[in-house]
Amino acid sequence: MKKSLMALGSLLMLGSVASAQKVAFEEYKLDNGLHVILHQDKSAPVVITSVMYHVGSKDENPQRTGFAHFFEHLLFEGTKNIGRGDWFKIVTANGGNNNANTTEDRTYYYEVFPSNNLQLALWMESERLMHPVINQIGVDTQNEVVKEEKRLRVDNQPYGSLIAAVKQNIYKVHPYRWAPIGSMEHLDAATLEEFQAFNKKFYTTNNAVLVVAGDFDPAQAKTWIKDYFSPIAKGADVQRQKFEEAPITETIKATYQDPNIQIPMMVATYRTPSMKTRDARVLDMISSVLSDGKSSRLYKKMVDDKKMALQIGAFNYSQEDYGMYILYGLPMGKNTTQDLVKEVDEEIVKLQTELISEKDYQKLQNKFENQYVNANASVEGIAENLASFYLLYGDVNLINTEIDIYRSITREEIREVAKKYLNPNQRLLLDYVPAKDKAQN
Repeated sequence: MKKSLMALGSLLMLGSVASAQKVAFEEYKLDNGLHVILHQDKSAPVVITSVMYHVGSKDENPQRTGFAHFFEHLLFEGTKNIGRGDWFKIVTANGGNNNANTTEDRTYYYEVFPSNNLQLALWMESERLMHPVINQIGVDTQNEVVKEEKRLRVDNQPYGSLIAAVKQNIYKVHPYRWAPIGSMEHLDAATLEEFQAFNKKFYTTNNAVLVVAGDFDPAQAKTWIKDYFSPIAKGADVQRQKFEEAPITETIKATYQDPNIQIPMMVATYRTPSMKTRDARVLDMISSVLSDGKSSRLYKKMVDDKKMALQIGAFNYSQEDYGMYILYGLPMGKNTTQDLVKEVDEEIVKLQTELISEKDYQKLQNKFENQYVNANASVEGIAENLASFYLLYGDVNLINTEIDIYRSITREEIREVAKKYLNPNQRLLLDYVPAKDKAQN
C-alpha cells in the first residue's frame, strides 16, 4: 500500500511538473515571409537567437549530395560586414557560444549570448541571411573541414556507415537514400556557381523561421528584428518535388562490409510514415517497450537473461516524409545475427498479438511525461522545439500539446501499429559485416 501511495504521489508530482511546463510564445510574420517566434523566460540572463531553414539533404541534386551539410559550415565563413574567420571571435569575445546542425529536412543555426547581446545576435543572423560571402577560398577551406569530419565520424568510426547503408537500401527513389554528409566526390566536382545558386534558392526569409528565446524585452526585440530583417528581399518560393516510395512487400536483403569492425551487426529496418503522423508517435512508444533501458523486453531477454547479445536496440528514425524503424544488435559468443533476428521477431509477434500489461503501459506513460519535461527543461531546447514544430510540423503549439497525443495512445493502438508496420515482408535485413580481412577469427 505504501509503495502504491508513493507511486501515485510521484505520478501526481510529475503531472504537475508537466503541466507547469506550458511554453508561452508569440509568433508573427514579416512582409518578406520570415516567420518569427518569441519566447520570454527571465529565469536566467541568457538569450538564444536561432534560425532554422527548411533545407536538408532531401533537397539536394542526387549528383550533388552533401550540399546542405556543407552550408552548415560554409555560412560561418563570413559576410560582407563580418570578416572571414571573425564569426567565432565575435561570439566568444561577447561571452557567447554558437553552433549549427543539419538533418535530412532542415538546417539549424543558433547563438547563446548574455541577454544584453541580443542586438548583436540578431545583426549577425541577418548578416548571414543578407550578405553571405560565398567564394572559392571559403568553399575550398570548408571542403577540407567536411572531409575531415567524414573521416572522423563515418569512414574511421566503427559502425559509422550504418545509417548510410540502411538508407541506400531501403529508399529507391526518395532523396532520403543518401546520408546528410553526402559524397565528397560530389562536393569536389561542384562549381562555385552551384554553391551560390543553392544559397540563393534555400537560404531565404520565406524558407526560414527566426526564434528568440530567453531573457529579453519583446518590444525591443521586435524593433531590432524589423530593423535587421525587414530590408532582406523575399526569395522565390521553394518548389519541392514529391517522391513516393512503393510499399515494401518482400524482405530486402543487402550486405555492407565495414573495415572498422570485428563483430557483425544485426540490422532490421522497416519503412515507416512521416514523423507528423500519430502512428510515428506510437512507434516511438514501441521502441521504448522493446529497448529503452535495462528493464526493456529486448535488453532483459537477450542481454541479461540469455546473454546472446552484447548490445540490442530499437529506435524510430523520424523524418518529415518517411521514417525508418531500426532494430540492431551485436551477437555475443557463438550466437549469430540470424539468432538475434529470430529472438527479436518473437518479441515483435508478442506486441502484435498481446496487449502490453497495464503496469508496462503506465511505465511507458511516465517515461514520455519525463521526456516531455526534459525536452523543454532548457531555453536552448525550447528554442529548437519551437522552430521544429513550426517548420516541420506546421503547428508551433505542439510544443504544449504533443504530450497529449502520447497520453492518448492506447495499448490497443500499440498492438495494431506493430501489426501494421513491423512484419518480415516489410523490411530490410542488412548483413552489416566486417570487411573480409577484418572478420573475427
